Amino acid sequence: MSDPSSLTPPTFDSVEDERLHRKQRLAAAFRLFSRFGFDEGVAGHITARDPELKDHFWVNPFAMHFGHIKVSDLILVNDKGEVVEGNRPVNTAAFVIHSQVHAARPDVIAAAHAHSTYGKTWSSLRRPLDPLTQDVCAFYNDHAVFDDYTGVVLDLEEGKRLAHALGESKAVILSNHGLLTVGHSVDEAAFWFITMERSCQVQLMAEAAGKPVHIDKEQAELTSTQVGGHFAGWLSFQPLYDRIVREQPDLLE
Repeated sequence: MSDPSSLTPPTFDSVEDERLHRKQRLAAAFRLFSRFGFDEGVAGHITARDPELKDHFWVNPFAMHFGHIKVSDLILVNDKGEVVEGNRPVNTAAFVIHSQVHAARPDVIAAAHAHSTYGKTWSSLRRPLDPLTQDVCAFYNDHAVFDDYTGVVLDLEEGKRLAHALGESKAVILSNHGLLTVGHSVDEAAFWFITMERSCQVQLMAEAAGKPVHIDKEQAELTSTQVGGHFAGWLSFQPLYDRIVREQPDLLE
């Protein structure tokens, strides 16, 4: 659990320690996604780049519920989509999407995608989020819209187009599909997804209630620097990690 006297991203003495840390964060992220109701059948995946094999990533096994995933359940997939560690198959869409995002963005350690209710609702409008709240300013001028839909993403070319739409942003709204977020840590990518989903919910509610007032450009830009940085994303995940590990310690097995 987090040491409150040292709330800074960890450093590691070995690649094995770093790998274990990423896998623990990944398993915790899945448990949190389950708790928040982001599961939808076999849809959804979060990946963590392996710290040694840079073109490999750890991911959830196909057709395992987010709420059941432990560290030992995670599978390692190479750049050809082959499972090289673990005894369960990989979701083809997970490989197609995440392999292209990781290839296009060497800075990205983790990527998260799920068919969450408010994210997929908002995605049907094919619009970026507006600066309505302090929290959504994390995405101000830092998210994109992939304004096409061609069914389940099973073609590598489609994965490349999606990665191109993401560009250098921290998130992309996949039209008629859902959200995808990335980060320099599993913690960051997972938190961006959680808060982006809630931001979609807030905007849907605000627009249903009336005509929301936007934060002005200057203040939105300032706020984005305060709440949208890599450290802010990492830090915001720490209390969530502590909570889920305390409630469900078996995820570390």
